[in-house]
Amino acid sequence: MSFLSCDGSEYTLQGPAGGDDITGLSAEPAHYQLLSELGRGFNNLSQVNMARHIPTGQLVAVKQTNLDECTEEELLQLMNEVLLSRLFRHPNLLTSRLVFSSCCQLWVLTPLMAYGSADTLLRTYFPDGMSESLIAYLLYGVLKALEYLHRMGYIHRGVKASHILLSGEGRVYLSGLHSVYSMMREGKRMRTVFDMPHHSPALLPWLSPELLRQDLHGYGVKSDIYSLGIVACELVSGRVPFQDMPPTQMLLQKLRGSHCCLLDVAPFPLGELGGLKVSRSGVDSGIGESVATGSLTHSTTAPPTDRPQSPGPKNHSATLHNLVQLCLQQQPERRPSASELLTHAFFKQVKRHTSDSFLSLMYPAVPLASPEDPPVSSPPTPSCHTPASATADSTEAVWDFS
Repeated sequence: MSFLSCDGSEYTLQGPAGGDDITGLSAEPAHYQLLSELGRGFNNLSQVNMARHIPTGQLVAVKQTNLDECTEEELLQLMNEVLLSRLFRHPNLLTSRLVFSSCCQLWVLTPLMAYGSADTLLRTYFPDGMSESLIAYLLYGVLKALEYLHRMGYIHRGVKASHILLSGEGRVYLSGLHSVYSMMREGKRMRTVFDMPHHSPALLPWLSPELLRQDLHGYGVKSDIYSLGIVACELVSGRVPFQDMPPTQMLLQKLRGSHCCLLDVAPFPLGELGGLKVSRSGVDSGIGESVATGSLTHSTTAPPTDRPQSPGPKNHSATLHNLVQLCLQQQPERRPSASELLTHAFFKQVKRHTSDSFLSLMYPAVPLASPEDPPVSSPPTPSCHTPASATADSTEAVWDFS
């Protein structure tokens, strides 16, 4: 674990061509000016900032983690994520392109995702859900990443809207590599695995029934396909299925095969949906795992800035309905693979558009830009102390770095 030591060790990775390539940047903390905080994550141990590489002026995202405050298990998770970043090479996977240590802080740099996460886009610009064209564009990029991961023998186990990022150039990225799990054992690929991911309750709505069941049948890559179906429902309606149910009730609903997804065929009365509180800071912070424990109770009041309490029914296309139905099949073997879903009729519209035309669908969303206010630091000095403190409630996460 030399890269986690305080000796200034570093490594760089070969990145993609174009504006998202940061492999030519330096690994010196003094060369970066921290501009604004984007959020916190990794059990609130990491702070994510927009930063400018002073020699070139390029904007990047920097995640700083105080290693002294990490448990042994958390250090292993960090090591796993960094090592996987060295293994994976795919244009739709957000990997740690530049990693170095300064004193007792681990610095992880990635390209700046100027449009943030799909979760942030929902909460900020599309509270009633996105258009089907934009949903198809985002999910197609996610499926390309999943196809690659599954072919490599890995399960993502953390597919959700806050792990779907969109760059300023319109490229879709899947993040959240800390949850990735290998299906390889002693040189052989296993059909199923039995490991239960160490996640907060906030991630439960996206997990598949077979993963939550924890029985002798285990789970495989089709677990990610179920999560994709939940994400599709999330992007369509602006709310997360199951998110305010007690865990036991949620598990029972999933085991029974309830399809609580598209609101034009909602399994619950809209009046009942109106009594559910949607917690932004607790259920899905948009920065790795939820910073705070998800709200699992019903509430009759909610801040006006939260996602809509009772979104009205919409008329969705037959192809979207079919896609969601296929993904949420109760039996994993009945779900299509990522490769098969890429040929689904719902994604034919993706081939008729360019990145520019899809970005035009995002109006009024605007990309992040360098702030005019005084920066967080200019430049930072090495320190073994936690970055500027922020609480889970005071910081609004912009995008998911982890």
